[in-house]
Amino acid sequence: MAESRDVVDLIEKDHREIERLFELLRSDPGRRDLAVTEVTALLVAHSRAEEAAVYPVARDEAGETDEVAHSQEEHAVAEAILERLAAMDAHDPRYEAVLRELVESVGHHVEEEENTVLPGMRQRLSDERRAELGEAFLAARAEHLGDRPGDTTRADLAQQARNLGVDGTSSMSKEELRDKVTPD
Repeated sequence: MAESRDVVDLIEKDHREIERLFELLRSDPGRRDLAVTEVTALLVAHSRAEEAAVYPVARDEAGETDEVAHSQEEHAVAEAILERLAAMDAHDPRYEAVLRELVESVGHHVEEEENTVLPGMRQRLSDERRAELGEAFLAARAEHLGDRPGDTTRADLAQQARNLGVDGTSSMSKEELRDKVTPD
């Protein structure tokens, strides 16, 4: 059987892989450095691909405006936690608490996304449209593999701002865009 190219299936597949990596982080302290590197790479690429290829369509074609804005804010929170975790030594006494914060934050996001945004996309978008989005998601994810938390381009910030319904993004500086998309 061929692997699904449906964007909803692809996003859910990434979610399961992130959950597997979190379990590895919790259960095998000896492999933490590698697991943090893997989860960071996947989470950042996944988030940026959703923001670039999926959220604009979820917002404009599937009517998921509030859900997209909320999901994108959760991405920013997770990325900030990832930055803190990546800067820590795995033997730091605070490491467990930051790891738990990341797992809880991402777990909450995954649950909400799978219960709100993704079902809406499955219901309101055709199979063909979801397959097109799947290809765009995979291309954007591949493009962003290796991106580091906090290393967001002006183009990425402009897309995030548009996803939030901000007008006039083309004339804004990178700093102005960052201010528009960063949760308070």
